Amino acid sequence: MLSDTLKNSIQASYRRFLADHDMKPRYGQKMMIAHIARTLGTIETDEKGDRVNGNHLCVIEAGTGTGKTMAYLLSAIPIAKSQSKSLVISTATVALQEQLLNKDLPEVARLLSENVRYVLAKGRGRYFCISQAEKLLDSQHQTGQIALYEDEIQHQIDPASLAFYQELLGKFASGEWDGDRDSLALEIEASRWAPLTSDHTRCTNRRCSNFSVCPFYKSRDAMDKADIVVANHDLVLADLSLGGGAILPEPANTIYIFDEAHHLSSKATGHFAYSMRVKGTQRWLKSSVKQLDVMLDECDNNAVLAQYVERMAPARQDIDLALDQLQSNLRAMLIDGVQRPSSERFRFPKGVLPEVMIHSAVEIAAAAEKWMLKAEQIVDVLKEALDGGVPEINRDVAERWYPRMGLMWMRAQSLYWLNKSYAVSDPEGLAPTARWINLIDGSDGLDFECRSSPVSAADTLQEHLWSSCFGAVLTSATMTALGHFNRVISELGLPQDVLCERLPSPFNYPQAAVLSVPRMLSDPGKPEEHTQEVISFLNQNLEKSTATLVLFSSWRQMFTVLEKLESTIRSKVLAQGDLTKNEIIRKHKEVIDTQKSSIIFGLASFAEGVDLPGKYLTEVIITKLPFGVPDDPVDATMAEWIEQRGGNAFMEWTVPEASMRLTQATGRLLRTEQDSGRVILLDRRVVTRRYGRQLLDALPPFRREIS
Repeated sequence: MLSDTLKNSIQASYRRFLADHDMKPRYGQKMMIAHIARTLGTIETDEKGDRVNGNHLCVIEAGTGTGKTMAYLLSAIPIAKSQSKSLVISTATVALQEQLLNKDLPEVARLLSENVRYVLAKGRGRYFCISQAEKLLDSQHQTGQIALYEDEIQHQIDPASLAFYQELLGKFASGEWDGDRDSLALEIEASRWAPLTSDHTRCTNRRCSNFSVCPFYKSRDAMDKADIVVANHDLVLADLSLGGGAILPEPANTIYIFDEAHHLSSKATGHFAYSMRVKGTQRWLKSSVKQLDVMLDECDNNAVLAQYVERMAPARQDIDLALDQLQSNLRAMLIDGVQRPSSERFRFPKGVLPEVMIHSAVEIAAAAEKWMLKAEQIVDVLKEALDGGVPEINRDVAERWYPRMGLMWMRAQSLYWLNKSYAVSDPEGLAPTARWINLIDGSDGLDFECRSSPVSAADTLQEHLWSSCFGAVLTSATMTALGHFNRVISELGLPQDVLCERLPSPFNYPQAAVLSVPRMLSDPGKPEEHTQEVISFLNQNLEKSTATLVLFSSWRQMFTVLEKLESTIRSKVLAQGDLTKNEIIRKHKEVIDTQKSSIIFGLASFAEGVDLPGKYLTEVIITKLPFGVPDDPVDATMAEWIEQRGGNAFMEWTVPEASMRLTQATGRLLRTEQDSGRVILLDRRVVTRRYGRQLLDALPPFRREIS
C-alpha cells in the first residue's frame, strides 16, 4: 500500500512543477503518475526488502505531449528512495539521455525535498581508449603497419586517418574533448572508431597507466553513490547477459524505467545475434598461432603459459578441419548445387539446418569451447602478472599482451556461440532462431558468413529481467500496434495480466495539423517509378518549404532523390550520413533562426527521437510506408513461424510493425500544444489496400486531406 506520506510527497512535487511552469494539470500526465505510483508503491516485500509479489510491472503508452518524462520521474524517484532501491532509466537514444541529464533530472532534483544524485552510464564502446590509441600510433610510427584484428592482413594506415587519430589524441590531451564519441561534431564510421576503443576483455582496468584519466572509468566513478542511473537498452541487456549487477545495480534491487520501450524487443534479439566468417576464422586461427608464439617468447616461455598454448593446438586443428568441411558443404550447396541463392544471402527456411551443417557446427562448438577455456586461462595468468603475482613475466609485457589475448578470448567466445546456435535445434513450440548465410566477396575470393539471431527475446527477458527485477515501467508514445498491446506483451515476454494503459495526448490534432495523401500514379512496390514521382513532387513542393523533414525508407532512394533535386532546393538540404544526427539538428535550427529555409533528409533514425518544436518543423513528408525489408532473415523466419501456427504473418506481424513506425514518424510534427503543420504521405496504399484503413485509424486524429 502506498503510504499517505509518499502519496502527499508525490502530489506536492507535482503541484510545484505545475506552479513553476504556470500550467494546469494534464489528464494524461496525472493518470500516468497515478498508475506508476500504484504499481511501484504496492510492491510487497519481506523483512530483507526483497519483492514477494508479482504485480510489479506496468506498460503505459503516453501520447506525445503527455509529459511522460516528468510523470515517471516525479512518481518513481520518491518510491525508489523510500524502498532503498536504485532507479535505472533506460532509453534507446542519446538525445533522450541528454534531455534527462541536462533538463529533466536537474529540475526534478530541485522540485523534490530531498537530494537526488544521478549519473550517466554508457557502454565502453562509446568512449575513447587512450591506451589503444597510443598503441596504434606507436606501432604505426615504429613499423608503418598495424593489424586491427588478428585475421586481417596488416596494412598501412592512410595519412588522413593517421592525422585524424593524432588530432583526436591531441584534443583529448589538451582538454578540448572529453573522450565521449557522442560529443564529437562529425560522424565517425564504426570501422574508423573501432581501433580507438576497448571492451571488457581487453581492458586492464586499474592496472592501466592511463586509468586515472580514462573517460570510461571517470564516467563510472559516481555510479555507486547515485540514486539514479541513466543508461540505454544495450547496456541493460549487456549487464543482464553478464548475470546482472556486473555493470549496473543488481536487478533485484532495481526499479527500471524503460523509456522508448518499443525498441527493447529488437535490441534484445540483436544482443543475442552471432556471426562467423569461415575463411576469416581460418585466417584468424592461423594468425593466432603466430601471436601465441610471440607472446610465449616475450614472456620467456613461462611454463604455465606454454602448457596452455600446447593444449590449444589440438582444438585449433579440430576447428580448422571442421571449417574445411563446412566450407566444402556450403560451396556444394550454395555455389554448385540447386540451392544457389539468387542474391548474396541464403536463409534456411524455419531456421532448420541440414544434417551435414549441424554435424560441422557440433564439432566446431566442442573444439572452440576447449580453445576458449585455455585462452581464458592465459588471460587470467597475464592479469595476475599485471598485479605482480607472476614475477617471471615482465609487467610491461603482460600489459601489452593482456588486451591482445582478451580479444582472442572474445573472438573464441563468438565462434563458440555461433556454432552452438547452429548445433542445437530450437525447442518445440517456442519462437525459432533465424539462421542464414551471407556470401562475401573478399580479397582472397568468396567467403561464407554464417549468422544467427533469435526472432523473439520474450523468454530471455522474462527469465533474466521481469522475474528478477524489483519493479519496472515500460513507456513510449507508441506501445500499441493498431491500437492494441498484444504485440508488445508477446514480444517482450510480459505477463498476460500486466497493467497496460493508453493515455491520450493533450494535442488538438484536427485543429493543429493535416494528414495529406496526394494523388500518386506510381505503386511504391515499383521502386524506380515511385522514386521518380517522389523527385517530381519534392521539386514542385519543397521550393516554398521553410522547415521540413523528409523521411525515406532506403539510402538508395534518398541519394537518388537528392541527386535529382533542383540545385536551389538541394542547397537547403541537410542529409543523414554527412554529419551526426545531433549536428544536423543543430545546423537546421541555426538556419531556421536566421529566417531561412532548411530541409532534413533522413531515414528511420530520424523518424523518432527528433524534437523540433514550433518553427523548427512545420512539415513532415513520408515517402513510403515503413514496412520492414522483405528479405530480412529475422522477419522472414518469424513470418514462417506465424504461418506454421495457422496465422497470417502479414496482418499479425508486418502491418502492426509498420503501424508503430508510421505513428512514430508522424509524431515528429507536433511537439507542443502550440505547434501546427502538415504530414504528407507519398504512398497511396493507405487508401488502396485493405490494411490501409487500419494504419490510418491507428494514427493520431489529424484532419485528413486525401486526394
